[in-house]
Amino acid sequence: MADHSEEACRRVDVGISRVFELFGKRWTGPIVSVLMQRPVHFAELRRAIPGISERMLSDRLTELGAAGLVIREVDEGPPLRVAYRLTEAGTAMEPALKELGRWADTYLSPEARGGC
Repeated sequence: MADHSEEACRRVDVGISRVFELFGKRWTGPIVSVLMQRPVHFAELRRAIPGISERMLSDRLTELGAAGLVIREVDEGPPLRVAYRLTEAGTAMEPALKELGRWADTYLSPEARGGC
């Protein structure tokens, strides 16, 4: 018989909980989506995500960097520019994120997807 105790449920949910602690935050998904295409400079990334502030973008990039998913690279210039790219761990998320996108297209109404 399956173990449905509180302890067993916590054990099962640890990995998925860690994923959604990071990806459940606003803007994280769109940032990773842009970076899956190619490395991007900060200003380009901000333009690619309408409505995100510089501060929020910087905060989310810092969190993604701390999680080992994004690398910050400084182009000495001139002018000095900062670019971001996914790490191997970040790139490895692509199949799972694409599958979630397909699931959303199939099962979420346009209103639940933000009208897209």
